[in-house]
Amino acid sequence: MSQAVQAPVWDLTPFFPSIESSEFETAVANLKNLVAKAESMVADFAMEDVSSQATPDQLADAISLSNEIGTDSRIIFGYVSLKIAADASDSVAQAKMSELKPLQTRISKFSTAVTAWIGQSDVEAAISSNPVCGDHAFPLRKTKTKATHLMSGAEEKLAADLSESGDSAWSKLYFDFSSNIEVTVGEETVPMSAARAMAFHADAETRRSAYHAELDAWKANELPIAACLNSIKGANNLLAEKRGWGEQLDITLFNCNMDRESLEAMLDAARDSFPAFRKYLQAKGKALGHTNGLPFYDIFAPMGADRDWSWDQAADFVEDGFRSYSDKLGDFARRSFNENWHDVPPRKGKRDGAFCSGIRNDESRMLHNYKESFKSVSTLAHELGHAYHNVCLKDRTPMQKSTPMTLAETASIFCETIIKRRALKETSGDERLAILEASIQGECQVVVDITSRYLFESNGIAKRKERELSAAEMCEIMAQAQRDTYGDGLDQDLLHPYMWAVKPHYYGYMAFYNFPYMFGLLFALGLYRIYEAEPNGFHARYDDLLSSTGMHMAADLTDRFGINIRDKAFWAGSLAVVEEDINQFLQAVK
Repeated sequence: MSQAVQAPVWDLTPFFPSIESSEFETAVANLKNLVAKAESMVADFAMEDVSSQATPDQLADAISLSNEIGTDSRIIFGYVSLKIAADASDSVAQAKMSELKPLQTRISKFSTAVTAWIGQSDVEAAISSNPVCGDHAFPLRKTKTKATHLMSGAEEKLAADLSESGDSAWSKLYFDFSSNIEVTVGEETVPMSAARAMAFHADAETRRSAYHAELDAWKANELPIAACLNSIKGANNLLAEKRGWGEQLDITLFNCNMDRESLEAMLDAARDSFPAFRKYLQAKGKALGHTNGLPFYDIFAPMGADRDWSWDQAADFVEDGFRSYSDKLGDFARRSFNENWHDVPPRKGKRDGAFCSGIRNDESRMLHNYKESFKSVSTLAHELGHAYHNVCLKDRTPMQKSTPMTLAETASIFCETIIKRRALKETSGDERLAILEASIQGECQVVVDITSRYLFESNGIAKRKERELSAAEMCEIMAQAQRDTYGDGLDQDLLHPYMWAVKPHYYGYMAFYNFPYMFGLLFALGLYRIYEAEPNGFHARYDDLLSSTGMHMAADLTDRFGINIRDKAFWAGSLAVVEEDINQFLQAVK
């Protein structure tokens, strides 16, 4: 089998030769023309007149123009964002993003005007009489509901203008500032991403030293980061109130096409599984020589005979694993490697973590901070799952592609599951232990740690309504959330109170970017169980589901597979699969 390039960086030239190229400038000019056309449409159709109602044909024209703007802006803003994610010190990209911000604001204003206009129009008549509107029935109905949560036109315009130097600016500051923090571990000064990568190191002292050095670095930089979080959550609280939402969680549930009944059923099942996860953590701690539970710095400690996984080996293993599911999925993985869709090695100025960004049609780009562990192999499968989801969505319009966060994690975790289950079947002894532990380790993060992040955000947002929080208060809320979830599975004196500074999801435009990962894991496990039990016809149904994730409520979509997400029993069944793995682990380390 052909080998992928060792530690490659992504190739963005298929989109534009460079930010300073004539091709990029032409694309920006074309987008500006579309936005100007949109602004004329606002005036011509009297969208801002509270008594104005759209005809079905007018709604169809607005939908078509919105989709055209969405396609072009995704390529332009996505391209510049990828340049910055790869190197926060790229002054050309940073300057271009700043230059483009007003254009982004104009697009946002058009979107808001269309939303308000839809809100006062008869969308059911449009859906039944115009094919474009009929094809966009779900987003139209959802937009009409969203319109009931808009401020006045003038207030929405002001909010969009203020965002440039308000919450969006604070978010940008966090990402730029945190990606350039350096950490002194022993005698070596390394980027924060490299220091955090040491949590996966085989040497116990390296993990311990990196953990303490990381906490010291976060403490030294806590003031500006706390200011970012206070400002973002403060702005979000105020806007939620002014727009008539009960709280920020209601906004996220609406955006996820989900209801509280489904969320509570899932969280209740997760809480019931905590004792099993604590047994796993205690057993791991004991195996590593600890007596008071597992220290936070050893959560990601490798166990068993896990070998180093070079990027080449990971790429081949994932491709082969995908091919065991279908040639279509395997061919897709190979295409991503051959066309250099991946930016792999950690480096200074590069954004921490991993993500996948769909840019154009079925093309994506994936950022990694690759560590030579099976966890990174799973992460590769995860991000490729996102990219495969983008392939399934390629024939949908931007409005139809608008996938909620819950369902956005389905394909990624399904692909992880393919790789993990295949690896467990093909190995034995210490090597199997390593893969089994890595699998449970990841599932513990998605179920237990995600719940701790959910609790931190719930409690932090509630307190932020009263006043700003100090960094010390944020640390205490975070530590308490970890105590409430990990319990005696972790050493209570060695938690990570600065996880609020680590996790970038707290600093985005939307609150509660945490529980969707749990939904994705447990829903994907449920789908995988169906695939194993009834493989015939599954692939086509699965691809159809992925192509429809922006066109239905979550409960309606999951019902296609006979899954009731409002029933705690479904989530408990998925967690039972994880608990079986935990029992195997407990036997292996006796």
